[in-house]
Amino acid sequence: MARRANKEGSIYQRKSDGKWVASITLDNGSRKVFYADNQGDALKKLKKAVQEQEKGTLAVGPQHTLAQYLDYWLGVYKPSIRPRSHERYEQIIRLHLVPTLGKVKLDKLSPQHLQTLYTKKLEEGLSTNTVLVIHGMLHKALKSAMRWGILAQNVCDRVDVPRKTPFEIHPLTVEQIQKLIAAVRGHTNEALFILAIATGMRRGEIAGLKWQDVNMEQATLQVQRALTRVPTAMGSGYQEAEPKTEKSRRSIALPDFAIVALIKHRERQEVIKQKAGEYWQEHDYVFCTSVGEHIHPGHHILEEFKKLLKKAGLPDIRFHDLRHSSATLLLSMGTHPKIVQERLGHHDIGTTMNIYSHVLPSMQEGAMKQMDTLFGEKPKDSKS
Repeated sequence: MARRANKEGSIYQRKSDGKWVASITLDNGSRKVFYADNQGDALKKLKKAVQEQEKGTLAVGPQHTLAQYLDYWLGVYKPSIRPRSHERYEQIIRLHLVPTLGKVKLDKLSPQHLQTLYTKKLEEGLSTNTVLVIHGMLHKALKSAMRWGILAQNVCDRVDVPRKTPFEIHPLTVEQIQKLIAAVRGHTNEALFILAIATGMRRGEIAGLKWQDVNMEQATLQVQRALTRVPTAMGSGYQEAEPKTEKSRRSIALPDFAIVALIKHRERQEVIKQKAGEYWQEHDYVFCTSVGEHIHPGHHILEEFKKLLKKAGLPDIRFHDLRHSSATLLLSMGTHPKIVQERLGHHDIGTTMNIYSHVLPSMQEGAMKQMDTLFGEKPKDSKS
């Protein structure tokens, strides 16, 4: 890998696909990146960028293409977003925007360009929600262009986007939850699935949970981090990251059956730790491998979950539906929606109410029965 001073840029070959990558630090602190199939082409692009930097013409303007602008924008935006979001934005740009609209000049981009793109993507079988994600990212990028004085208007505001597909959830019933709990008894990660049902925590939050976050005496746990997927030279891996949102950093009260499961789990973990001996790596994870490393949120959790569903004779639901099952159960028991919002880490109570609106009719019926018990009398038979 060739290293140079910041103003000269840098160049290296990417291990994952053999591509050559050249980059240069712009005056605003962001980095502009170029890709090439060989070292010679990468050097040419880098030298040209250095010359433009010295002339002061490297900054992106309306005369640049959409591909050039999005590359610049993502470089500026990268420090303020989660690694997983950056990866997703990079994929959207590379797979959906650059191949179709990459060569269009920024100031020539029209609503018709976007309308045609969205229609084409839907015809290719892309889901409505994915097209909306593409639109949302592009809208954000062009909004930055307006703020920087590059564009006078955002063409995304003049496009008819497809209607969002209704959000479907598949919560388990009380009887089904009981079957699942019976199926996980004695499983190595029994406590993991018990915790998912009891708390509604996200998969990455459970995988990132540490013993220091759990207070057995007060029967609470703190959500402080999550394991999130990030791109690496070999493809992708997982690392600790901040919770999804500020509201996701939260305290959750634990029921007794979850505390009992955690106590048993810690005892089993101590036995595993002793067997591992010098190979054990202490990271304090509640759920870990046989040598103390964090578990894989995808492989370790999802594969075992599918096996347990089959064992219990339950529908093939997503692991995330345990989160919905937990919330639905609490609401149907009369728990105040604000409490459910806080336990799930939703940004606001409106999110909670929109997702779990299916529970509201039964909650109203229950409330009326309670009022009748307190104050009412049964209506007389109309025939009498």
